[in-house]
Amino acid sequence: MKKIKILSRTLLAVVLGAGAFGAQAAENPGFYVGAGAGQSFVDESDYDDEDTAFSVFGGYQFNRYFGLEAGYADFGELEPEGAGRALEANSAYLTAVGTVPFTDKFSGYAKAGFHRWDLDTAIPSLTSTRDDSGSDPTYGLGLQYRFSDKVALRTEYSRFEVEDIDLDLAQVQVRFDF
Repeated sequence: MKKIKILSRTLLAVVLGAGAFGAQAAENPGFYVGAGAGQSFVDESDYDDEDTAFSVFGGYQFNRYFGLEAGYADFGELEPEGAGRALEANSAYLTAVGTVPFTDKFSGYAKAGFHRWDLDTAIPSLTSTRDDSGSDPTYGLGLQYRFSDKVALRTEYSRFEVEDIDLDLAQVQVRFDF
């Protein structure tokens, strides 16, 4: 009987200790906003170029593992190989974000969803791209380092499908939590 009491006290101490650590390490649910800058890349059809890109985003973190994020990305101006008109593209997106915490401050995340893209002109060299706007999937991976409860630095690589073209975006972003 004495061994059972000692074992139950030890087990209770371990459970309470893990609960306290889990509460300390958990991100608070709430809204966040941010902005990023980086490079957009395209290597498809007649286009093989890169340009400076910008984004703004906002979301809601439900818990430390899941959130929803909406944003806007401007891919800049992508020049065609040879003659042709430069491609200017932008996108508004909505994604689900799954986060895996590695430590209290450092985590990785994956996101997937859909985006509404807009081109300044249709791409005539692609038979399927006759429109200058549409909706397609988007997805990406990133790493996040939290400086404080309110500020985090993120690096992210995302792909935005635009019918038969893949626009890639590599960015450094700053996130502010409320």
